[in-house]
Amino acid sequence: MSELQRQLLGESPEFLVALRTAELLAPTDATVLISGESGTGKELFAEHIHRQSRRARRPWVPVNCAALAEGLVEAELFGHAKGAFTGALERRIGRVGAADGGTLFLDEISELPLGLQPKLLRLLENGECQVVGEPHAKQVDVRIIVATNRNLPKMAREGHFRADLLYRLYVVPLELPPLRERTGDVLLLIQAFLSHFAKKNHRALPRISKPALSCLNRHRWSGNVRELRNLCERLSILHPGKTIESQDLPQEIRAGRGSPFTKDDRLLTLPEEGIDLAHLEQSLLIQALNKTSGNKSRAAKLLGLSRDTFLYRLKKLPVPAA
Repeated sequence: MSELQRQLLGESPEFLVALRTAELLAPTDATVLISGESGTGKELFAEHIHRQSRRARRPWVPVNCAALAEGLVEAELFGHAKGAFTGALERRIGRVGAADGGTLFLDEISELPLGLQPKLLRLLENGECQVVGEPHAKQVDVRIIVATNRNLPKMAREGHFRADLLYRLYVVPLELPPLRERTGDVLLLIQAFLSHFAKKNHRALPRISKPALSCLNRHRWSGNVRELRNLCERLSILHPGKTIESQDLPQEIRAGRGSPFTKDDRLLTLPEEGIDLAHLEQSLLIQALNKTSGNKSRAAKLLGLSRDTFLYRLKKLPVPAA
C-alpha cells in the first residue's frame, strides 16, 4: 500500500462522500477548491485527483503559497526572464511552466498576495502565463487545484481576497471532513499507521487495548489525520510488540481535553433510562432547519457539520417537511 493509499483510508459516510466526489472530478479538467481543517489531507486528495486523471503521467507540481519567498512569489510561480531583476542570472520557467501538461496544486491559496491574484485569474480563464520580464504571455495547459483552511468568502467580503478569483475557483468545491466527524475511521487508520511504522522501523507490531482505544475515540483530533499519524509513529517506536494501554497515551488524550463533553461542561447529561439516539439526532436536525428557515448550509453550520455530512444524516433520518 502506497503512502497516498494509506492516508486515504476510511469507511465513514462523511469520508466516502468526499472520496467519491474526488473520483468524479478526476477524469475532468475542472478547477477544484479543496477546503478543510489543517491535517485533513487536502494535498493527498489533490494528488489522488491528479493520479486518477488523464494527466497522471504528466507533471504533478505542488506549491505551498505560504512558503514562497517574500518578494519573489511572482517569479517563483510564473517564471522570469534572464536579467528581469537583480539576481536573475538565467531564465526560469517557474512552477506554472513546470506543470505544463499536468496539474498545479496551490496549497494555502489564501496566502497568495492580492497583487498576484489577477495573474492567477488570467491563467484560469485563458490559460495564459505572463513570465516576469517577457513582453508577451505564453499559453500553458495546466489543471489547477487549490486548497485552503481559511474562510475564503469571509476574506473576500473583508477585501483580503479577490471576489472574482473566488468565484472562478468555486467551480467544484470539495470539503473534507475533520477526523472527529469520521465515525469509525480512527481504528482503521490506527491499524494502518501502526503496521506501516512497525515495518518501516523494523519493530514488532504493537496492539491497542480497549481502554486506550476508547480514549483515542473520544479525542477531538484538532490536528486531524496528521496528528493521528504522528502519534502512531511515536507509539510504534516506544512500544514495539506491546499492548498499548491508556497510560501510554499523551496526557491530553488521556484527560480527554478538547472533547465536546467534558466533566465540567456537559452539553447533555445522560438519563438513567438512556435515550433514543436516532430520535435525538432527528430532533436536532429539525431544530437546525427551523432556526435557519430551511437553509441546509446554515443548518449544517449550526450543528458543526459539513453540508455533505448534514445531507447524509438528513437522508438517513428523514425529517418531516415543515
